[in-house]
Amino acid sequence: MINRELIRIKLVQVLYSYLQKGIHNPDVAEKELLLSLDKAYDLYNYMLLLMVDVGRIAVRILEMRQSRSKKLKDGIKWSRKFVDNRFIIQLESNRQLRDYCAEQALSWADQENFVRNLYNKVEESLYYKEYMASETSSYEEDREIWRLIYRHLICNNEELSNLLEDINVYWNDDKAIVDTFVLKTINRFTENSTLAQPLLPEYKSDADREFATKLLYRTLMGQEYFYELISSTTRKWELGRIALMDRIILLLGLAEISTFPNIPLSVSINEYVEIAKMYSTPKSDKYINATLDTIAKRLIEEKKIVKDSID
Repeated sequence: MINRELIRIKLVQVLYSYLQKGIHNPDVAEKELLLSLDKAYDLYNYMLLLMVDVGRIAVRILEMRQSRSKKLKDGIKWSRKFVDNRFIIQLESNRQLRDYCAEQALSWADQENFVRNLYNKVEESLYYKEYMASETSSYEEDREIWRLIYRHLICNNEELSNLLEDINVYWNDDKAIVDTFVLKTINRFTENSTLAQPLLPEYKSDADREFATKLLYRTLMGQEYFYELISSTTRKWELGRIALMDRIILLLGLAEISTFPNIPLSVSINEYVEIAKMYSTPKSDKYINATLDTIAKRLIEEKKIVKDSID
């Protein structure tokens, strides 16, 4: 699940804290980086669990409505279509999700009001009403309603984002990326999925975990060299006048360019330009782009790095 986009963001966050505090132990930074990435995987499972808990709230509300109707003898027959949704039953019984959440003590029990309010919004939505009114019933419809719920009510949910930030400080900037993986996971389920349906692994491969630690150490060990490159390119600016966040983004960009020749130069530069847009000043992205591009071209000309393309 953890991809290189998320790894780069985590590296920026960890290095900012590391350099701001004046820490000089790379092992401390590595420990913090890996912990931060582990917490992102916790959030992935926590968001899957949120859907399960919304489904459980739906069951409880339906049971209360049925009980009230029975006492009042009002003749209302409440539909079980949503609570019998085949996708959410699969997700709730998924062995990997249940084991992971139990092991990491992940639970929405303390956030029942939020989960209940979220379910109320589900019932108010047009797609829920259309789903409940439909005379057809298929697994694809069952899965699609939950995809819509997640995309419209859980993604870009400011209240949820604030709640997650209060629960765990590591989740502050992770949710947008995690949301994409939750939606991918929903699409991976089929009518034939069993209790053993695999969720996304924490790392797609060992290479991604190695990328994270190798880039961290290369950045820290090569600081002096990379600062010299930056200083020689920005002669009008003393290094101390460059914002700390911009320096960190440049350090990581130069470390990646010089350490991973298999990653196209344009990919590396574009990734750090996007990070600059997220974390630094309005003009930082152009500065980062120009500086990395200038230094990279010079290093290629001097044959200090080898790249297939500088486009």
